[in-house]
Amino acid sequence: MKGSLWLAWRQQRLLVGVGAAVLVAAAAIAAYYRSAMLDALHSGLFDHCDPGPLSCTQGDTGPLLLLDVEPLQYLGTLNLVLPVLIGVFWGAPLLGRDRELGTHRMVLAQGVSRGQWFASRFALAAAATTAVSGVLAGVFAWWWRPAADRSYGLFWYENAALSGSGPRVVAAALFGLAAGTLLGLLARRVLSAMGLALLVTGATTLLLEWAHRTRLLVPPHRYVSAGGVPKEAMGDKWSTGHYGLITASGRRDDVLNCPYPSGAELEACMARHGYVARFYEANPVGDYWAFQWTDTAVLGGLAVLLTVATVLVLRRRV
Repeated sequence: MKGSLWLAWRQQRLLVGVGAAVLVAAAAIAAYYRSAMLDALHSGLFDHCDPGPLSCTQGDTGPLLLLDVEPLQYLGTLNLVLPVLIGVFWGAPLLGRDRELGTHRMVLAQGVSRGQWFASRFALAAAATTAVSGVLAGVFAWWWRPAADRSYGLFWYENAALSGSGPRVVAAALFGLAAGTLLGLLARRVLSAMGLALLVTGATTLLLEWAHRTRLLVPPHRYVSAGGVPKEAMGDKWSTGHYGLITASGRRDDVLNCPYPSGAELEACMARHGYVARFYEANPVGDYWAFQWTDTAVLGGLAVLLTVATVLVLRRRV
């Protein structure tokens, strides 16, 4: 096995080096910009700002106060597209290059079994992928924490934070590796496998983002306030944009039937139509972890299934 691992390292050391360089660069950039973020927060400029989502201005009529979170969003976006990059540039050539060039036959002729050939390459790639994605997710979380869920920072439900942090980043990266590896084994050419990996991992990433927006996998909570009582503040919840009114029988109607924020007009309209309460739907900040673990289960499960499929194909086609 040592010889097979040595060969796997020889073939993948450039990619491991690129991954290490990305981590060093990300950590250095994060340290620089996080330090500037903390300096801004400690300057007193934001002391009068509400800790929640309400926009904060410099004075009564001044400009909006915002931290420089654009570099942080770039890191979140990198983490979001990480499965695509790993699937295309690491997974697809992992076995596909040897298959295309026929060099796997020489390796297998040296007494290395198919299982060893696959395991040595995939284990090294999976370990490196886990390390790179895990550290990048950790760097994002460390950088994001001082500005989390503030009007002048970055909210938990924004794409860069929700899909660019937490354990789902690791699961997504492993899914990308597994998908690319299987496609590299099935396709006749590495370039074809890379194109297919781009399509599959990109489509899966977009599908999960759509599932987030539609709350397909993590349903929203419904918040109800009786009569004309002011609704519970949205705060750091992620609104679905679905507001409405409730009759005594429990029927829910659109909020536009009584389009008044509060006061006598609202109460008169509700009484006229028989409405007894108002509601809105949103996900509270605690659902961040519900989204995280749901995505992790989906992507991790797909990674396991694709890896098993790769082993089965390997036995029949190589």
